[in-house]
Amino acid sequence: MQPELEGKRLAKALKALCRQDRDLARALAEAGTPPPRSRPAGFASLVDIVLAQQVSTASHRAIAQRLLDKVGSVTPESLLSLVEADFAAIGFSRQKVVYARGLAEAVAEGRLDLMRVARLADEEAMAELVGLKGVGRWTAEIYLMFCLGRPDVLPAGDLALREAAGVVKRKRKRPLEADLRRMGESWRPWRSVAARLLWHYYAYSRTKARPEEQD
Repeated sequence: MQPELEGKRLAKALKALCRQDRDLARALAEAGTPPPRSRPAGFASLVDIVLAQQVSTASHRAIAQRLLDKVGSVTPESLLSLVEADFAAIGFSRQKVVYARGLAEAVAEGRLDLMRVARLADEEAMAELVGLKGVGRWTAEIYLMFCLGRPDVLPAGDLALREAAGVVKRKRKRPLEADLRRMGESWRPWRSVAARLLWHYYAYSRTKARPEEQD
């Protein structure tokens, strides 16, 4: 597993990106360094990323907290101990119950070894994760970025990231996924860091705009 993309490693990547892309340099100058986002690798983080799929940040946080309150520690065993009523009370959709149980069973039965996944190259790790029900490309990319510290992953299907790229690049329309992937070629080998900077700048620009919107 690679070291976290924080501290000196993050600073080095941002410096390289700013030399390659003046729009990213401007975003960094305005918004500053992205906040830490690294998370522990493992089952609990993977389940949490699945929970974050297609829900608001507030909803995700509330569900994640209720899950922790219920089980104490998110493990395959603790998830498999829950019954349908438990999942419903926590706020899982029926689909995410299937996904969470499937992941728990895959780990418990030895079909998914996340320690082995951490040792694989990016594309191999992606393929291993995407083979699981409920784990699409976005989920796998987010896991590689934030849990495995992979520096060159670009979750171009992420709507907020595409919106952010459009703002930073001053596009009239939000780039399509394919457009963002092409754009990201110039950010190699630090596409993960470019994505973090784009998200950070977009959040910064929205916060900055709110007082004006209230006038």
